[in-house]
Amino acid sequence: MSTPITHWVDGAGYDGTSELWSDVTNPATGRVSGRVALASERDARYVIDAAKKASTTWATTSLARRTQILFAFRELLNARKDELAQLITAEHGKVHSDAVGEISRGQEVVEFACGIAHLLKGGQSGNASTGVDVHSRRDPLGVVGIISPFNFPAMVPMWFFPIAIAAGNAVVLKPSEKDPSAALWIAQLWKEAGLPDGVFNVLQGDKVAVDALLQSPDVAAISFVGSTPIAQYVYEEASRHGKRVQALGGAKNHMVVLPDADLELAADAAVSAGYGSAGERCMAISVLVAVEPIADDLVARIAERTRTLRTGDGRRGEAAAEVDMGPLVTKAHRDRVAGFIASGDEAGAKLIIDGREVDADGDRDGFWLGPTLFDHVTPEMEIYREEIFGPVLSVVRVSSYDEAVALINDNGYGNGTAIFTNDGGAARRFENDVQVGMIGVNVPIPVPVAYYSFGGWKRSLFGDTHAHGTEGVHFFTRAKVVTSRWINPAARPEGGLELGFPQNV
Repeated sequence: MSTPITHWVDGAGYDGTSELWSDVTNPATGRVSGRVALASERDARYVIDAAKKASTTWATTSLARRTQILFAFRELLNARKDELAQLITAEHGKVHSDAVGEISRGQEVVEFACGIAHLLKGGQSGNASTGVDVHSRRDPLGVVGIISPFNFPAMVPMWFFPIAIAAGNAVVLKPSEKDPSAALWIAQLWKEAGLPDGVFNVLQGDKVAVDALLQSPDVAAISFVGSTPIAQYVYEEASRHGKRVQALGGAKNHMVVLPDADLELAADAAVSAGYGSAGERCMAISVLVAVEPIADDLVARIAERTRTLRTGDGRRGEAAAEVDMGPLVTKAHRDRVAGFIASGDEAGAKLIIDGREVDADGDRDGFWLGPTLFDHVTPEMEIYREEIFGPVLSVVRVSSYDEAVALINDNGYGNGTAIFTNDGGAARRFENDVQVGMIGVNVPIPVPVAYYSFGGWKRSLFGDTHAHGTEGVHFFTRAKVVTSRWINPAARPEGGLELGFPQNV
């Protein structure tokens, strides 16, 4: 019997009023493991109302108390992250070690938020004008909504909610309906850490739940991660309703390999970054740009490594320890990625390794697709233009550094990119030349640490604020400036009316 997966509001599970439910599957077996509630508009209002009520009290809670709860949450998460990893593997399909890594990177933001008191300090100018003092402060927004994707059910929400909560906001998290259980586990952990009821809430559902968050007058901000078309919709709809928005969209990340690069290192990096988590990462390398004359040698090294990868069931166990890559998240997504492979083959790209032929170590009904390697891909091909979001690595051959940079800058996405070289001058020039938000130098997946911001350029970001770091703190707070004058009765200034614009003297 499948397990019901409900909403979380006011510190407890909530079934909701909707009769609509959606199946949650284990992608390694293809079998239904749970049923997630799909919120009605009434359910969404109920959850948002609870968050609004809690936000008033939480905003006035001392920074010291907020920080204590953040530290308690961090300690509980650190002690029990293996439980969360197993949940992620069972619903998403990524191997256990990858799930643990996801949680650890999210935990970095929790640790960053533990020090938020320093970042919420305002400034002060005494006697800015005669007898007049000015000081600034940063206040919470109230209720904030987080709409997170299936590929990182723990890490991506943790890019946002630790900072939002530490800053004094209440949160409504809308997780993906494909792997919703991690959000409920996190909600329970917050309760154990001592977070007051209503400050962290989970609204399960589909577009009805999303639109309720985008349109509610009681939700002040929206943080979103997902595909570019949906990111654009979220940005436009939420902005239309007066909210501040950070909507992180899709990617087509390029990795440039110059002729002087360490090809052993580059081949390892390309395989790891291209096929990790079955390519279901917004920071995955999907295009390798080989600057001649090293393409033949590099492709051969990548193919050799790719053929050693083992695809299978990533759940905990002796066999799982040897599995490199799990299934794709749903059968529909598996079939979509397989369609891209067929498209690339038909368009004339050289199919070096065909993932459709994989012999997976797992249930025959799992959503399996092995690592796929294409060579001689050109920018006109569909497999180059589209975000595949699967274990497909395309090699594009170019004749020069300038051609490689032009390829990156002409692409509509600007999320992440990398360069592999032993030439410091070339690396420094690359930093200046590429129009991309996150850059790696001999680092294939340049996900910034928590105290720097995460986000892309162009159609990889809608809005002007990236995730976490000081940009995240500013996103979840608003500035307030106070100008004050206290009168000393013994030295009271002369009164009188003055209708001219006040001048500082």
